Formats: sequence, structure tokens, C-alpha cells
Amino acid sequence: MPRFSVIVPAFKVQAYLHECLESVLTQGFDDLELIAVDDCSPDACGAIMDEFAAGDPRVTVVHLAENGGLGQARNAGLARASGEYVIFLDSDDTLVPGSLQAIADRLEHTDDPDVLIYDYARTYWTGEVTRNTFAPLLTEQGPATFRLDDRPGLLKLLMVVWNKAYKREFVEREGLTFPPGYYEDTPWTYPALLAASSLATLDRVCVHYRQRRQGGNILATTSRKHFDIFDQYDRVFAFLDARPALAHFRPVLFRRMIDHFSTLATARGRLPRGSRAEFFRRARAHCKRHRCAGATLPLRGRLRHALIRHGSHRLYRALWSADLLRVRARRLAGSGHRAVRAAALQLHYRIQLRLPVRSDLAVFAAYWNRGYACNPAAIEAAVRELAPHIRTAWISSAEHRHTVPVATRRLTPGTFGYWSALARAKYLVNNVNFDRRMVKRPGQIMLQTHHGTPLKTMGVDLRERPAAGGAMDFEQLLANADKWDYSLSANRHSTLVWERAYPSRCTTLEYGYPRNDIFQRATRDDMARQRALLGIPEGATAVLYAPTHRDYRRTQRPPIDVARLAGALGPRFVLLTRAHYLSDTTLGGDAAHRVVDVSGHPRVESLALASDALITDYSSLMFDYANLDRPIVLHTGDWEAYQAARGTYFDVRSCPPGAVARTEDELIDIFTGGQWHSSRSAQLRAAFRERFCPYDDGYAAERVVRRVFLNETGGLPAVLPLPHRVPTRAGGSVPRQQAPQRVPGGRVPLPRT
Repeated sequence: MPRFSVIVPAFKVQAYLHECLESVLTQGFDDLELIAVDDCSPDACGAIMDEFAAGDPRVTVVHLAENGGLGQARNAGLARASGEYVIFLDSDDTLVPGSLQAIADRLEHTDDPDVLIYDYARTYWTGEVTRNTFAPLLTEQGPATFRLDDRPGLLKLLMVVWNKAYKREFVEREGLTFPPGYYEDTPWTYPALLAASSLATLDRVCVHYRQRRQGGNILATTSRKHFDIFDQYDRVFAFLDARPALAHFRPVLFRRMIDHFSTLATARGRLPRGSRAEFFRRARAHCKRHRCAGATLPLRGRLRHALIRHGSHRLYRALWSADLLRVRARRLAGSGHRAVRAAALQLHYRIQLRLPVRSDLAVFAAYWNRGYACNPAAIEAAVRELAPHIRTAWISSAEHRHTVPVATRRLTPGTFGYWSALARAKYLVNNVNFDRRMVKRPGQIMLQTHHGTPLKTMGVDLRERPAAGGAMDFEQLLANADKWDYSLSANRHSTLVWERAYPSRCTTLEYGYPRNDIFQRATRDDMARQRALLGIPEGATAVLYAPTHRDYRRTQRPPIDVARLAGALGPRFVLLTRAHYLSDTTLGGDAAHRVVDVSGHPRVESLALASDALITDYSSLMFDYANLDRPIVLHTGDWEAYQAARGTYFDVRSCPPGAVARTEDELIDIFTGGQWHSSRSAQLRAAFRERFCPYDDGYAAERVVRRVFLNETGGLPAVLPLPHRVPTRAGGSVPRQQAPQRVPGGRVPLPRT
């Protein structure tokens, strides 16, 4: 029998589940079982749990056939528990290192009480950690064990189940289970504390209670299920009615109930519009039903409780609103400059915002208006093909206007047409963010496509990386993310990173990257045409060299000597050099050494198609290029510096898409020795493709258009498995096998889901 059964229910928390489970399994305390309950989660929670179970025998996974809510998931975990003590942990929270050992030591020191209460700290996306304000109540001074009568002040603590360890024998003896509905902790925690014959405290933070910005707590959502609170308190008082010896706790529980009702009544966005009067009527009935003598209140709370008891929702609302206005007035007095700035918004834009949203207009942009490129470009082209009733417009600075197709309306930033389009277009698509002054209107749909699978640290994860994120306005970054309705992902790794690095309420579309569709659709003639445009001689091997941006450098000097590399490769090779778009220098071109600078080329996808191999370092281009199933070589000479300055989500050297060079000499040896296209390189690339290219089958753009623009949830193109994809090789070589037959328009017949 293990000492602890740690029960972790999960539903739609895939971005945080790894960290949660690892916090349990890496405690350094092995006498435990971890019961992970998949509450029929529609995301990757179940798969993540199964991965942990496959690698650790202490993990047991329970997959529920249907979503039953947090309480029912916990009950399912309890049914499987065999430990001496049961610990509940929410799947977006974590155990602090060393906590299980500390809990075990305290239990032993206090002779195994029925319930041990420990502390928690709130953790915020900013990195701030704030300990529970009632922590002094958990002092270990005095008797080691006690009853609630001895320390009734413990009822002031947050009434949750996950800051306690429960003796399983006690739980079974008392018949404790979780009821359905919201606020299921209430009818569990109060009875547990009241019924326990022995309690103990541990004055130590054992749980980090994650304060997710949005969407993390169902109790913060708008729903009639908040009315479940009345049934939950009925259960609490029914428990008291069945135990007359505990009747003296009725007054304090009555006060706690009214406090809870009051908090819920004034919380923004919880009660549906028009239901507050009904809520006050229900609250008045509950107060009348459960009121008892002795329920005295402090003077400060008497008015609030009286209004709740009498169901005076209008007066309560008026007083509450007046208090809020007083606070806001005080804030506005100190922020006059913000009011002036808001008043300076273009009058034209304000007028346009009052006009109806146009359902036949879509606005696209990419890379801070640098031109027609990336995922938005592929989606825009698909919209013109699949949804011709929608007019498309592209925002581009003057120097990049020539990249925008003739069939697409061109918008110049800062013009009347620009602000009109942002105000009235129903669809807004970008791979970065639109102007921060843009107001997201009801009825508008914003799609964030991103611009690469993340190896380097992104979003709020840059808070601890001052070299890369020191000048970043994280509040503005998150305000931008709050405008997104959809976030496009190419693979599970990206999904987990985006949801954590840009926490918001948007829906993730794990459809693949539309910009990579061309890799599966291009023909040998297409590739030959691109090579000819770049001046690549027939029969030559073209190597694309595309290093990423270095945050720790003021100037972006080339990481390698491209002329030396080209000279070492010999006359059969052509080196295509492409600097990062944030770079202040080019990598240089040298016709004598067969070096062609392609930094100014508008479409990196065309360069990838034209090349036979890729050399990069930490650029996300490697994830896209892997779809071509062509050799990739990494040059990681400054890995330590890059990792220290920017940070990465994993060590790409341990799972590379091909050969890895630590120095320029090693890079040359890899090519001159043939390692760049060896069987080992192909094996590494195959594993890399399986992990990062599951959905890039040539139909990502169509899936996006049908889901977002045509509102189709069924019948989307099924994902073509990797073994069935046959990207054409460059250099005019014959494909390894016959590609699927194409039909007019370049489309390949696919099964529908």
C-alpha cells in the first residue's frame, strides 16, 4: 500500500498538464501512486497521461467515457485509490519540490491524523508568487493534533480540497464523495473538517495555485451553473442536521454561506444577464431556511448580509456600483494622460466602428506589414478559391506592395481605407499582431496563424529573458492575445507552447501550417522554374543557408564564413544565403564562389522548394523544411550563448532533423564527408518529421478556410498520413514514388472526416 494516492483530474489543460504531473513524479518521494483522470477531455490530456503512464509504473490513467465535471472525475480517482492518504491536485497546479516528503514527515510526527492541512501560494504569469494571506492560521505551535472546536479559525481558509491530505480510511468511513455541479469542494471540505477526530497543520507552501489569466477556472465563466451553490450549501446543512453534536457550527457556516453568496453576486461575468434578481430570491430563501440564533456579524458586514438575506438586489447593486464608481473616479484622476490619448483616436475610425461589420470582407497581414507572405498568404489564396463571396484585402507597407496579388485589395497602414477595413472586416488574419489601437468588435473573428514552430522561447515565457524580452510590453502582448478567436498550430508541441506562452480564451486549430501546403502540391516543373529564376545551374546542388536572429548581438554578423564554406563545397554546389528578416545586414553574395544572397526574396517557401538541402541553427524554418524530406544540417556553434540569452523549449541537438556541427570545420566535414545525406541523417529526419509535421499534408489552408470562414465543423479534409505523402525532390530529380494524381486547380482528392 503506497503512502499517498495523488489524484489529478484533467479537462482541457494540456498546456499545463506536463508540469503538473512532473511536479508529482519528480518529488524525490517514491512511495506514491499517481492517478490521472481524463475527464473525457477533447484536447491532448488523455494522450499526455498515457505517455506518463508508459514511462512510470506509478502512474495509473482513468479515461472517462463522458465529461462529468471535476467532482465526478475525483470520485473516479478515489475509486482507484489504494494509498494510506489521498491528495488531490488540480491539473494546472503543481506540487512544490519536497512537499510530499514534508507532508509525510508531518503526518508521522502527528501520528497520522484524519486530515492534514498545508499551505499554498498563488502564482501569476508575471512570475509573482503570493502566499495565502491566512497562512498564520497554519501555525504548528500548540498540540500536534486537535479538533476543529479547538481551532475554528481554520474555517477562514479557502475551502478547497487540494490543500489537504486525507486519510483514506477516514474518507471511506465518513462516506465522503463529491456531488455533481459547480462548487463541489464546499460539501466535501466542510464535512471533512467537521467530522475529523484529529486534524493537523503543516506550515509550509506545498501547492502552487496557478492564476491563469483567462479561461482557467470554470467558476469564473458566465453560466447558470453558478446556481449550484444553493444545492451545495443544502448538502452542508444536511450534514449538520444529521449530526446534532455539530450544531454549534451552524452560525459560522451560515455567515460563510452569506459571504459566499455575496462574493458570487458581485463577481463580474458569472451570473448570466437578467438572472441576478433570481439569484437574490434564491439567496433570501436559503437564508430563511438555514438561519439560526447566534449568527452575529461584524459591523462592517451587517449591511451586506442584510441585503442578501432580504433579497434586495437592486439596492445591493446600486451601493456596489456607487462604490465601484468612486474607485474608478479616483483612478481616472491619476490617469488623465490616458484619457487624452484615447480622445485622440482618429474620428474616422470611431465613425467606422459604428457601422455594421461586413461579413464579406477579410483583412490579412504578415510580419508587421512587410508584404504578402507566410500562413496568412496561403490562407488568403485559399479564401479566394474556396470562399469567392468574401473580398480580401492585404495590409502592406509601400515598399512591399508589389508582393500582393493583383486580385487582392492593397491597404497602406495609417490611411482612411486601412482604418475602415480594420473597423468593418469580419475576418482578421495575421501572423503577428495588428495595430494595438485596433478595437476588436463583436462579430469580428481574428485568426492568429503564428509564423513557425517554436524552438526559441516566446510570449510570456520571455519574462525571465531580458536579453530577448527586456523591452517587451507583456501587458500589451496579452491584450493583443485576448483579441484572438483562433490560434493556428502545426503540431502538439506548438499547441502546448502557444497556449502557455499566450494564455487567452482562443480556440486552438491544430491543422498544420498553410504556408507548407506548397511543399506537398508543387510539381517538378514548379521547382525547376524556381531554380531557374534564382540562377541555379542545372544539375547543381543548391544549399539554403538561413540562420536565425541573435538577441544577444547588437549586430547580426554571419555565424559562418559563407565564402569559405562555398569554396570548400566545390563547384557542384550553390549556396543560397538568407538573413533573418530582423537582421541589419545581409550574408553577402559572391558569384565567383557560387554564393547567392536571397535575403530580399519575398517567399522563403519558394527558396526551400528550389534547394536540395538546408543549413540552419535555431530557425523555425527547419520544422517547415522537414516536410520536403530533404537533408537538414544544424550549425550550433553558439548554442550556450543562444540558450542563455533567448532560451529554447528543448535541446534540438538531442533530437535534430539531421547532422549537427558544433564548429565551421565540422560543418564543412559533414558536407565533404557525405554525412549530410547519409542514412543516419535520413533516420533523424524521419523521427523529426513524425514529431513536428503530422498535419502538413497540403490541406492545412483548406481546413482553416472551411472551419473559420465557412463555419464548417465536419467534412474537413482528413489528414494524409506521413507515409502517404510524396514531396518532390529538387534539382529535377524523379520522385521516389508516384505522387497522388492531381486534378485541375492543383487539388488532390482526399477522404473527408
